[in-house]
Amino acid sequence: MSVLQMAQDRPAARAPVSGSGMDRVVERKRLPRAAVIGGGVIALALAALLFWWLAPRAGTQSIAAERLTIATVQRGTFDDYIPLRTRVTPLLTVYIDAIEGGRVEQVLVEDGTMLAKGQPIAILSNAELQLSTLARQTEVEQQINNMRSQELSLAQTRVANQRSVLEAQLALEKAQRQFDREAPLARKGFVAGRQFADTEDQLRYERQRLAVVRQGRSTDEQLQRGQLAQQRASTASLQTGLELARANLDALNLRAPVAGQLSGFSIQVGQSMQRGERIGQIDSPGRNKLQAGVDEFFLGRVEVGQTARIEAGGRDHRARVTKIFPQVQNGQFQIELQFVGAEPAGLQRGQTVQARLTLSDPAPAVLIPNGGFYNDTGGAWVFVAAPDGRSAVKRQVRLGRRSADSIEVLDGLSPGERVIISPYTGFADKDALDLTQGKDV
Repeated sequence: MSVLQMAQDRPAARAPVSGSGMDRVVERKRLPRAAVIGGGVIALALAALLFWWLAPRAGTQSIAAERLTIATVQRGTFDDYIPLRTRVTPLLTVYIDAIEGGRVEQVLVEDGTMLAKGQPIAILSNAELQLSTLARQTEVEQQINNMRSQELSLAQTRVANQRSVLEAQLALEKAQRQFDREAPLARKGFVAGRQFADTEDQLRYERQRLAVVRQGRSTDEQLQRGQLAQQRASTASLQTGLELARANLDALNLRAPVAGQLSGFSIQVGQSMQRGERIGQIDSPGRNKLQAGVDEFFLGRVEVGQTARIEAGGRDHRARVTKIFPQVQNGQFQIELQFVGAEPAGLQRGQTVQARLTLSDPAPAVLIPNGGFYNDTGGAWVFVAAPDGRSAVKRQVRLGRRSADSIEVLDGLSPGERVIISPYTGFADKDALDLTQGKDV
């Protein structure tokens, strides 16, 4: 069978079926344009509302509640005291300085020795001072001798003036007797008029001479008294200067000015000391005082005479404030306290002792625990937590006295309210807080 015949015997292929007769256009349903716009506006409004609800508000900050310390306002008794960390110091300290410089020749005691008043502790030498003192002594003695010579001369002058007065008085008495004899004879003509006139002139002269001599003696006595007073004052001044020079020379022998324990004494033989150089100090034996720094907040409340309780040696002791130094340094001022009665046994210089200084008597009050918030607000406001503990708001308050444990509330808080007492670092400028629970922030 041929190929051609086989091709003819096959049935004819069917023509492809077209679906054009079955397809139809389906129209899509669309929302109205107004509905689409309205839906978009609603969606945007919901998104904005959600953002406003979740976003932090102005003046508000979210913070984990675990980071804060919240305390309850309570009614109780306010113990008005402040704790003090005091330092033991000698009640009386006398410093020893070198009045005159010199070389250390001998050291007679050691540091820590108990000294009696006036006990020698060291000997210095100063050749220049010794020579100058000797020269000053010679000069003073020479001036004193000169003044004594002047005093002798003034005494001799006084004697001479007295002799002159006596001689003038004697001459006047002779002239008066001669005048008294010749006067009646001259009236009767038995004495020549010229002779009687000479006698009368002689009497007048003797009277005037006695007046002049007396006046001169008075003037000399006044001048002599002034010179003697001046010379005696000069002599006393020179004597004082000589005593000072001798005292400076004697100051080379260093002595204890008071009785007590020597400390800070470390000079060596051969060492050169300058004038005014600190050599050591003497502390009063067995008598101590306490020094403490107090926060400047209490500057107006600490007064002289207030008492403090001190625990030392297993017993309570009392002390009182004796001095207040109002100069503030590093936020503190210094006070001094002295023991009332017997001191604790075994106190050592430089030892620290805990004390409680009572400022006033205990009194009932509304209280909150003391905390770091006070340094951030100064006691003018606090954050008050809501009852559910999820938020806190700033509130103006008025706080009063403050102790180490609690603060007195005068106005703005009621018992039972809860207050954030931890430091407000990082959110002190906020008006409200969202307190998140757990680890959410």
